[in-house]
Amino acid sequence: MSGNAFPPLSWLRAFEAASRHLSFTLAAQELNLTQSAVSQHVRSLEDYLGRELFIRRTRALQLTEAGANYLPTVREAFEVLARGTRRFTGGDQSNALILQCNMAFSVFWLAPRLHRLYAAHPWLVLNIVTALWDPETRAREAAVEVRFGRPGDMSGIATRLTADVCRPVCRPDYMGGAPDLAKARLFDCAGIMGNWESWAGHTGRRFGEERAVNLASTYVVAIEAALNGAGMAMGHDTLTHDLVQSGRLIEPFGDTAPLPEGYFLLLPAQHEQTPATRAFTDWLTGEIAACPYAFTG
Repeated sequence: MSGNAFPPLSWLRAFEAASRHLSFTLAAQELNLTQSAVSQHVRSLEDYLGRELFIRRTRALQLTEAGANYLPTVREAFEVLARGTRRFTGGDQSNALILQCNMAFSVFWLAPRLHRLYAAHPWLVLNIVTALWDPETRAREAAVEVRFGRPGDMSGIATRLTADVCRPVCRPDYMGGAPDLAKARLFDCAGIMGNWESWAGHTGRRFGEERAVNLASTYVVAIEAALNGAGMAMGHDTLTHDLVQSGRLIEPFGDTAPLPEGYFLLLPAQHEQTPATRAFTDWLTGEIAACPYAFTG
């Protein structure tokens, strides 16, 4: 490797395009170059790095282990450059917005309200990225995030949106409409503090020693199981209030327990506010403020 800080951009562009197409010919068409020029750029990059990036086959390319390891770095560099250029030229003032939130929030709270969002802001384009675990590993371009967790889990500036309670929910006809807690099949989301055990401890209800609970990595599975009559799910207001109001679910017991977790609005510091982010966050906070489970502290 030479002493230069980094290889020429033309070499990197050729490598990135060839890695997407796994073809020098298709990469050349995209870059408006000849096939031999792209091939030479990649060969020059390999000589510079001292590693082969592709296995060259008769009709296609295959990334080597070194190429696969190097590719994310190259793509990230191009994304950083593109993002900086958009900011410099004002191109970030677009109508599009990338939102990261968990699957259950997007399915049970956000999706049923999207018609109101677009009625208020018909110019807005919303791209939703869902994350089941490790929300810190957020989508690189996400400008807004709605995260479920405890206050101490939040990083950076976070605005609490909800203050829920948790309670069992089930379909109206489950077990004849009068479910027996000792016999019902129970569903829940794994890794949540507001669970069947904490609800039972808070309410004093007993549902059997070491009772087995069916767990999933998202509330979507637990609530859908309840909606389809498979059993009872431990729900919380943000996700189940609308379903209860519509009659699709019932709350067979009057007892509730505090939910230690809540939903928080995060605006990553690296993203400047745009008309799209301002419109969406104003709409979001206004919608939740009108809900009975809105955080008012």
